[in-house]
Amino acid sequence: MLELQWVEFGQDSAIEASDVVLMTDEPSKIFELIKLSKKNMKIVRENIFFAIFVKILVLILSALGITDMWLAVFADVGVSIIAIINSLRMLG
Repeated sequence: MLELQWVEFGQDSAIEASDVVLMTDEPSKIFELIKLSKKNMKIVRENIFFAIFVKILVLILSALGITDMWLAVFADVGVSIIAIINSLRMLG
């Protein structure tokens, strides 16, 4: 269950105990929060599916003898770098 707190200042125990803290008295911020969380989950899913796809592709190519271990290492590092770059979209 998600706990939401409205905090203006001070109340450290409320900030620590809650999952989401709104620092203003504007309830419209809740809708922005929901929109931002949906965008973030979309990016996380993209990263996960892309990483799984590349790993399965390299596994199949390795099983067929087309590639070697070095391509698997480069593919793994490449997927990690692409996932980090893709995650930077969350900042904007």
